[in-house]
Amino acid sequence: MTTTNWRKNVVDNEAPVFKVHSDNVTYKDGELTSRYSYSLNHCQIEDGFINVEPKTTEFVFKTDLKTPKMGLMLVGLGGNNGSTMMASIIANRNKMQWETKQGTQTANYYGSITQSSTVRLGTTASGEQIYVPMNKMVPLVNPDNLVIGGWDINNYNLADAMKRAGVLPVTLQQQLRPEMSQLHPLPGLYYPDFIASNQEDRADNCIEGRSPCWEHVETIRSDIRNFKAANGLDKVIVLWTANTERFAEIIEGVNTTSEELLESIRNGHPEVSASTVYAVAAALEGCSYINGSPQNTFVPGYRQFAEEQGIFIGGDDFKSGQTKMKSVLVDFLVNAGLKVESIVSYNHLGNNDGKNLNEAKQFRSKEISKSNVVDDMVAANPVLYPNPSSDHPDHCVVIKYVPFVGDSKRAMDEYTSRIFMNGLNTISMHNTCEDSLLATPLIIDLVLLTELCQRIKYQIPDQTADWCKFNTVLSVLSYLLKAPMVESGAPVINALGAQRSAIENILKALVGLPPDNSMLLEHKTVLDVKKMTPPMRVKNFVKETSN
Repeated sequence: MTTTNWRKNVVDNEAPVFKVHSDNVTYKDGELTSRYSYSLNHCQIEDGFINVEPKTTEFVFKTDLKTPKMGLMLVGLGGNNGSTMMASIIANRNKMQWETKQGTQTANYYGSITQSSTVRLGTTASGEQIYVPMNKMVPLVNPDNLVIGGWDINNYNLADAMKRAGVLPVTLQQQLRPEMSQLHPLPGLYYPDFIASNQEDRADNCIEGRSPCWEHVETIRSDIRNFKAANGLDKVIVLWTANTERFAEIIEGVNTTSEELLESIRNGHPEVSASTVYAVAAALEGCSYINGSPQNTFVPGYRQFAEEQGIFIGGDDFKSGQTKMKSVLVDFLVNAGLKVESIVSYNHLGNNDGKNLNEAKQFRSKEISKSNVVDDMVAANPVLYPNPSSDHPDHCVVIKYVPFVGDSKRAMDEYTSRIFMNGLNTISMHNTCEDSLLATPLIIDLVLLTELCQRIKYQIPDQTADWCKFNTVLSVLSYLLKAPMVESGAPVINALGAQRSAIENILKALVGLPPDNSMLLEHKTVLDVKKMTPPMRVKNFVKETSN
């Protein structure tokens, strides 16, 4: 097969496009089982000296290759992101085209790493680099087949919501209107103390009651069950893409344990947010929950509750534009040995997200999620930052609401670094971005990767007797989120390259491939690839994985 035909095949072929040939990989009864050697360097510090011990352990991963009929319920279905998400799925499903002044445009999933990016498998004998789309590593739900529903505090049908958002070209909106006009969000929860007062004029589609109560939990649960039954769904994931809420106070006796949190909902405690009520209802229905806004939905009591219910959670706050660039540029500067001294980020936008952030408490939630993004990169370089808690870059974040620009957000950043011999270097950047067209593909990736994780089980043969699931907090989603949640005791990683590698290498582990080390020793030495031996067969692998 020629290179051209091969490249076309991996994109167009809906069936699997590669198979791993290894004694440590089995394909059987719709499941893929791989034995994977996980290596890490364990460090111990004694009197300022670092002792390093390389360690390896064996994992067995089992992945169900059958994708389910999948439902997604959005909180904020009638907002910019929600209406754009629904419209884009319909447009892609129907392969819509529309005219702009740049010519004929065709629906696509650009910006989604699962749909539009690739993973390097290896090299051919001639040195050709072989890449496959990320969604061909293991089967993922096709976003065209997602069934979408959800809630909104505003009663616009989705065609009118799409028009109000002003994200998509009018010629495309006209094609979408017949189907979108038939779609309406379910009434949503409106707790006015948690979102900006300027949102009250939109709140005409609300579940009765403006403070938490158990009836609200049961209403949301009923909505999820009805949606699942009406569409014949195997699974539902719930995702918050509504207004940014203020932070909830963490108070002992209110929300620090699952028992406290449930009791606080029953008692209508004012420090229980609407997003947390949705999350509790989702957990009770066995639905994983993703928080796409910066508020602290996942208070300690909820994290405990999610673990008790055996669901996955991911958050916080979509990482779409300015913060994503920051996690790339600061990583580059620090790794280049340049000491970042100040970061000033300004942006203005005119969509409803910007309007809501116009009030101080809601802005504070966003400021927190944006400002912590460089911490791990600073801590990674003790040459530049011997004491990162005190010797830290000045970091200023400003957001302004300018209605005229709508969803076309403007972001301006200035990075000043100390360079050789204490000279200064300043990089200034201006970015104009369609906010919802960057955020919507993140929703797709968050949902598809979460659903995949639900189909993965693992064993550690010398440590676990039964098959286990990943921990409740899905830190693998960090690439897509500004303020990534991590498992208890795990480091917070914000560097974008490391976050992307985590996704790729987990996918490779599932199919029994090692991480990509980029060493290319076969081209730097006299190594003959043909003389390399396959991985050692692990004794009793097939017997162990069939149990």
